[in-house]
Amino acid sequence: MSDKSDSVFKLRPLEKTDLEVITPWFQDIEDLGRFDRTSRIPLNLAQTEDVWRDAFSASGNSGKCWFVVESNSGQVVGIVGLEAISLVNRDAIIAMFVEKSVRRLGLAIRATALVADFAFRQLGLNRLTSYYRQDNHISRDLVERLGCQVEGTMRQAWFSDGTFHDMIVVGLLRQDWMNTRQTLAKSISSETVVTFGANGCPSWSWPPQVDKCD
Repeated sequence: MSDKSDSVFKLRPLEKTDLEVITPWFQDIEDLGRFDRTSRIPLNLAQTEDVWRDAFSASGNSGKCWFVVESNSGQVVGIVGLEAISLVNRDAIIAMFVEKSVRRLGLAIRATALVADFAFRQLGLNRLTSYYRQDNHISRDLVERLGCQVEGTMRQAWFSDGTFHDMIVVGLLRQDWMNTRQTLAKSISSETVVTFGANGCPSWSWPPQVDKCD
């Protein structure tokens, strides 16, 4: 990247207008089968808006919390969020997707780590759960770096491309994350940063910049 600003990405709340950008990502049959267990049918914009309608609930009590990953120039390049948030059990499901053209830039690990921080530090959750298709090594490597523990295998629970695949269930406890966080931060280059909001805050960035905002 030639411009330093190109290496700074922000998380901001998902807006309904973002679905115009996101919808084509899941019209890619290969990605749909690899990353989404719930559907094999590519959706048009109206159908996508219907699927996501709860995320835009005015009350904010939908149990969902989604962010887009946006470049400094305003390009939406990924989504990351929490589903099935339970304030009783203090847990949620965490999910991440990065658009093909910007993969291998380290955005997924940074954005997911930032949302893990958000879940544990801001929402007070104690557990995050995630799932991946057994042959999806990208997702496997991501959750391993976060410190997730494999908790089980759901045999032949994921059908795609004519094959039943096993589904791996992983969990991340708050204590797991606190044990992993510092080591992970040291292993990630600060040349690319994902932060919350337009102006950012060093303590809400990944990798973390300083202990607190000035």
